[in-house]
Amino acid sequence: MKPYQKIPIVECHEPLVAIPGDRFVLPEPSAYAKIGADYGGKSPYYLRQGVLEALIGAQNYLQQDYPRWRLLIFDAYRPVEVQQFMVDYTWNQILKTQGLKRESLSNADIEEIYRQVYQIWAVPSLDPATPPPHSTGAAVDITLVNEKGEILDMGGEIDELSERSYPNYYENSQNEQGQIFHQRRELLHQTLKKAGFQRHLGEWWHFSRGDQLWAWLSVQENPHNHFRADYGRIEV
Repeated sequence: MKPYQKIPIVECHEPLVAIPGDRFVLPEPSAYAKIGADYGGKSPYYLRQGVLEALIGAQNYLQQDYPRWRLLIFDAYRPVEVQQFMVDYTWNQILKTQGLKRESLSNADIEEIYRQVYQIWAVPSLDPATPPPHSTGAAVDITLVNEKGEILDMGGEIDELSERSYPNYYENSQNEQGQIFHQRRELLHQTLKKAGFQRHLGEWWHFSRGDQLWAWLSVQENPHNHFRADYGRIEV
């Protein structure tokens, strides 16, 4: 169990609502559907109503300084079944990349591969007390699109299994390009922060509002305040 999973959930029963395609960039097919994830005929482009309202606010903040820029939604609502698919997919990709065979792995090898997998994937738990963040409809993976419709290079791919995924990886970069990557990540961060989101400590693209991770990160910033999670796992 990770520390944020100890945060109590008091479900507020807000509905999941569709993210409007006229306000945000919503790639079709979505990234995980493209590689075979089964959403049961539904879309990942859903969020809890209050989270979507905050996200619209974030887009408005962005466009105050960059009028024609938009937020690209890489992934939002994710059923636990899709979470499990992506854990298995990433496991198999690691084996393929490293030229490993499942039957030849030692227990230590298996433990190390799972460590890599769970660097970016939450455990696909069905326990209502420990839902994967995306299964609550309160977490969203985001990047930036400029006025030309170009996805900005953030110095690392979403879901990349490397140290470049850490938000502040380029903070102390001594070259100009590294500083540009850091500035772009900070722009995304501050834009979402103004709207009440918290950023994942290990993923520059992952933001949440109202789930356990959000509450735990809020406590780290304001240890004298009380925060709880308003959103638990939900089904479309």
